[in-house]
Amino acid sequence: MSHGKQFTLYTHNTGPNGWKVAFVLEELGLTYESIYLEFNSGEHKRPPFTDINPNGRIPALIDHRNGDFTVWESGAIILYLVDKYDTEKRISVADEKERYHLIQWLFFQASGQGPYFGQAIWFMRYHSEKVPSAVERYQKEILRIFSVLDGVLAKAPGGWLVGGKLTVADLSFIPWNNGAIKVALAGLKDVDVEKQYPALWAWHQKLLERESVKKCLALQFQLMQS
Repeated sequence: MSHGKQFTLYTHNTGPNGWKVAFVLEELGLTYESIYLEFNSGEHKRPPFTDINPNGRIPALIDHRNGDFTVWESGAIILYLVDKYDTEKRISVADEKERYHLIQWLFFQASGQGPYFGQAIWFMRYHSEKVPSAVERYQKEILRIFSVLDGVLAKAPGGWLVGGKLTVADLSFIPWNNGAIKVALAGLKDVDVEKQYPALWAWHQKLLERESVKKCLALQFQLMQS
């Protein structure tokens, strides 16, 4: 089969983890087609998508110019993309120790930031009953993780997580940070992210100014309006 674009990205119009991958594809100038799965109909929980990702979650990526190689889990996809296609180390690192620090932050994002931030939004917006204790627990986890990031970024060269420059480690945090600031922490009178976590806030604003990020977020907004 002939494919006009190198990659097919299975994703969702609002699902944060798919946008992490889109940022990386854009930064590397790689051509891709996004297929936005319909969660309400359960499209992601049945074939043909579960033939690609048996876990039934987004994202998943097919590299058509590498024998239709398929990989799922956003962190694994990101590592595949930079290992194979970021030969100039534009958004990754060459030093072995720094590479493990980059992987460390990808793991932290996937195991700490994403799940906790996601649970906060779930219990605030989608759970069938109000559970104030759950909302409070996960809002506190957001603030804890913000504190971790703020402390590290305040001391980090250039205000970036690894190597004194933008890498995929930084890009991976954008979607869930957006969700936390705009949704999960919105309305909390005793929380001012800009004032209480200044290094994190400055870092997040720098990331939002990336052309790749602006392009993807503009597309996401358009999809959500349609």
